[in-house]
Amino acid sequence: MQHGLYVPNFGLFGDAAVLVELATLAEGSGWDGFFIWDHLQMPGAEPAVDPWVALGAIAVSTERMRLGPMITPLPRRDIVKLARETVSVDRLSRGRLVLGAGLGWEGIPEWDAFGHEPDKRVRAEMLDEGLEVLAALWSGGPLEHRGAHYQVATPGMAPPVQQPRIPIWLGGGWPAKKPFRRAARWDGVMPISPRVMEGEDLTPSDITELRAFIGRERTEIGPFDVVKAGSTSDGSDTERPRAYAQAGATWWLEGIFRLGNSLEAAKARIRSGPPR
Repeated sequence: MQHGLYVPNFGLFGDAAVLVELATLAEGSGWDGFFIWDHLQMPGAEPAVDPWVALGAIAVSTERMRLGPMITPLPRRDIVKLARETVSVDRLSRGRLVLGAGLGWEGIPEWDAFGHEPDKRVRAEMLDEGLEVLAALWSGGPLEHRGAHYQVATPGMAPPVQQPRIPIWLGGGWPAKKPFRRAARWDGVMPISPRVMEGEDLTPSDITELRAFIGRERTEIGPFDVVKAGSTSDGSDTERPRAYAQAGATWWLEGIFRLGNSLEAAKARIRSGPPR
């Protein structure tokens, strides 16, 4: 199991310089990845930083860790601009980017509040089509696409460092099946409980069942990541991440946003290292 950090892009963490400081501290403390949220606003928690500006700064300030947005609501993104952003950060980081993608979180007012598509069924169509367009743009070849939601015409764009593509991890609420059928076509999944805001978490048994489902659905050859987010307080609780690893999780993302209104507490948790 690899261990990363899972950091908001607003409030205490809504400054690119702060995120760079935390990321360099994380790399020096033995963490394997640094992943940031992608939200346009969180009422009452300004400032908020653009994740791609922050990821670019993190890419040039670190050398080893994986990094990426976790997760980007792809249906509110301009697909060609997202292609440029992902390739730019992948090249800047020398091939360390992971793209987390999904439908977006319903509880945060950044859909109809900003004129984005509010219908979740339409967003699901946009996500499926958008992922295919994105992969085609990453290939470097010419593309003529006239779809229901995206129109692209290009003689080709420079590809990313990583081949055959930048890894894509999909978000989804287990045990709903459609998000995980989608994820099985790509490179990984970050599952959550549909009642996570009520304090409910997925169990190791849930991860075992999810992994078996992915195995039945998956036709691609190659590695597939299962990413579990959680918190181990001061890092001394190694049993919980180990239980998820035994169930089939390949990444543990430590949520330092649970440490309250204190950057010093976040830094202390990062310094204490992964819960190995």
